[in-house]
Amino acid sequence: MTKSNPAALDFLLTRRSRPHKTLTTPAPDRDALHPLLTAAARTPDHGKLEPWRFIVLEQAALHRLAALTRSRGAELELDVDQVDKIAGMFETAPLSVAVVASPKASEKIPEIEQTLSAGAVCLAMLNAALAAGWGANWLTGWTAFDRPFLRQGLNLDEPEYVAGFIHMGTETSPPPDRPRPKLDTITTWVSK
Repeated sequence: MTKSNPAALDFLLTRRSRPHKTLTTPAPDRDALHPLLTAAARTPDHGKLEPWRFIVLEQAALHRLAALTRSRGAELELDVDQVDKIAGMFETAPLSVAVVASPKASEKIPEIEQTLSAGAVCLAMLNAALAAGWGANWLTGWTAFDRPFLRQGLNLDEPEYVAGFIHMGTETSPPPDRPRPKLDTITTWVSK
């Protein structure tokens, strides 16, 4: 057994995402963001394919994406509330990192493993931001998979998509806790 880290375990047992609407400036600058990106890049990656990458979105880019969200939503004739919710996510974020799922052709590593690795990168970055004292939230929404939005807004081509937008900033109020799963209902013990 390796040496235990009670502080890390306590953090994981009590961690809580900060609602994106409660985040404000300041946000991490490049120096503060670098260790968070480094921590996220340490995610398990079977085959060392690096089936993910990062796009750091500062405020001007986020406002451009909000405008693109509104124009794409109108083109798609989406419900106004649905469009406003995603556009608002971009408009109010102090900083966001798009974790781009970038699956690689591989005979050994199935795409699902690469997708799961990209999701793990999102959680690792979220937890790194929270551990560093920033407010952070992991969100997606329809723009994460809309091919024209991805091409126009983030210059992504097939097969790339956004596994998550990790919004970061300074929290304005502590989040309330929320109900957690009952372990007995989601856990099966197998002894033989």
